Amino acid sequence: MKLIQPVVEGHGEMESVPVLLRRLRDEAGIVDLDIARPIRRKQSELTGREGIQKAVRLALCQPDCTAILFLFDSEDACPKELGPQAFRWACEAAAGRPCAVVLAYREYETWFLAAIESLRGKCGIRQDAKMLPSPESRRGAKEALERYMPTNRSYAETVDQVKLSAALDLGLAYRRSRSFRKLVTAFGSLTREVGFQSLAWPPAAWVREP
Repeated sequence: MKLIQPVVEGHGEMESVPVLLRRLRDEAGIVDLDIARPIRRKQSELTGREGIQKAVRLALCQPDCTAILFLFDSEDACPKELGPQAFRWACEAAAGRPCAVVLAYREYETWFLAAIESLRGKCGIRQDAKMLPSPESRRGAKEALERYMPTNRSYAETVDQVKLSAALDLGLAYRRSRSFRKLVTAFGSLTREVGFQSLAWPPAAWVREP
């Protein structure tokens, strides 16, 4: 059994990232790949060389670790700058183990905003919810998500994030979110590097509008 070891920053991602990655695995038709329970580090630890490399060394200590995937929020950082730099730092410490770094722009919840129609009726999201223009350009994705909910309902990251990750329309998120496409691409690259020859990736249905 081969194993992808995620490294994340948020408490919500501890549960939601494995769900999301297993959905990608199943869409790719990959057998004998599992997703480990994530390693959680603070945001400040994931924006510097020492913190990234410490996380890599910890990941390498996990049994059966075959590849390492960092997934954290870019917030106000530029993904085009921080992402490649963090990737270089990770590779320096990984001793040849495949690595990938994906930054959700600006927050993990931005992916929910991009495909909000697929989440109607989930976690209190209204049945008339529609994507607002340019969801990735907005700050405060969690607060924006709450505006789709009843006034007496707030977004609870540790409860709602995993449920919404399980319901998210992956194809819709892929078409509408550049940073989600980065995740999909990184997942495909990692699985190829560890020896899996999946079907055409990403699925053709995700690329074209229905």
